[in-house]
Amino acid sequence: MTQEVIKIRGGQTLEGEVTISGAKNSAVAIIPATLLAQGQVKLDGLPQISDVETLISLLEDLNIKVSLDGKQLEVDTTEIQNAPLPNNKVESLRASYYMMGAMLGRFKKCVIGLPGGCPLGPRPIDQHIKGFKALGAEIDESSETSMKIEAKELHGANIFLDMVSVGATINIMLAAVHAKGQTIIENAAKEPEVVDVANFLNSIGAEIKGAGTSSLKISGVEELHGTEYSVIPDRIEAGTYMCIAAAVGKEISINNIVPKHVEALTMKLKELGADVEVDSDAEKVTIKRQSTYKNVDIKTLVYPGFATDLQQPITPLLFMTDGPSFVTETIYPARFRHVEELKKMGANIEADMTLGTATIKPSKLNGAEVYASDLRAGACLITAGLLAEGITTVYNVKHIYRGYTDIVKNLKTLGADIWTEQI
Repeated sequence: MTQEVIKIRGGQTLEGEVTISGAKNSAVAIIPATLLAQGQVKLDGLPQISDVETLISLLEDLNIKVSLDGKQLEVDTTEIQNAPLPNNKVESLRASYYMMGAMLGRFKKCVIGLPGGCPLGPRPIDQHIKGFKALGAEIDESSETSMKIEAKELHGANIFLDMVSVGATINIMLAAVHAKGQTIIENAAKEPEVVDVANFLNSIGAEIKGAGTSSLKISGVEELHGTEYSVIPDRIEAGTYMCIAAAVGKEISINNIVPKHVEALTMKLKELGADVEVDSDAEKVTIKRQSTYKNVDIKTLVYPGFATDLQQPITPLLFMTDGPSFVTETIYPARFRHVEELKKMGANIEADMTLGTATIKPSKLNGAEVYASDLRAGACLITAGLLAEGITTVYNVKHIYRGYTDIVKNLKTLGADIWTEQI
């Protein structure tokens, strides 16, 4: 059985511009949310990634008419039918859990397989379940492969999340839009993608206030209608290209970006000593690499802190510094599977997954055969390959394609010596 790999001949200087796609973490929630609408929904600015295709296929399993044309999706729920979704599509990506909240909101019941996605250690959905139960749902978890969620009636509730969770905040929001009365989510996630989903839901007739703060208020409504909506730019894709630019870019402009959404990364790049020019009016950032950088400490935090999804992409930059850097991962302590792969390239890096810490020392990287264990680890290894001497081969690239639209093509356009092969 053949598989695709990405090959990179490192040492090239990149130059030019790249345009950022719509936000993956918005799209994977908004697409399930479309099934709540009674009418036609048109979405624009979607990323062209495999996760989007998988979720569209799940909508089709509910007899929803869909039409995808590049970045645009049309959804018609007129003939929607509630059907069990205990299949391998659900297991292939974690964001499939948004089908739970959306189907519970629309039908008051659903049977759905347990979500999959990147293996980042324990990521329980207990906060989602806690929210659904507070809204009046009963949950049957007796099956090892699927979950049955059902409610005679959904009613508003006050829900305090034990931990800040983007997934739980959005999923409870999806289920609560049709609940009778008011739902208040305290300790809610403030991420831009949460705001984006709330804005989409409001555009189809929901009544949600407080998105972007720690207290979300949802007043239940009886009917939701169609809409046209554009997804925000992807701050993680933008951040990844910012890191690539700082590593190997003579001068790279990153377009279609919301500078505020990447502020924590921008500040860290400046702390490193990168030349970063932000143009908020033009929605772009221009970066020129420096020959050496200052060592820094990074601690991942919930938004507006340093994003966990950018912890891996920024790591290759830390090999270019003048001293040891330290990374503390507070969201997913096991998010260091890239470390062993970087060591194959000659990196001086040590991680403690129990503590969620890594120590990174200046290193000269050499091409090697490496394995992308998850989406952002893949982005890290591509950046490392661009920096390395010789050829790097990245395996398991399906993870990379889950989150980056045309990354090989984009890097080629910037001047990278990068290609794919079937082996």
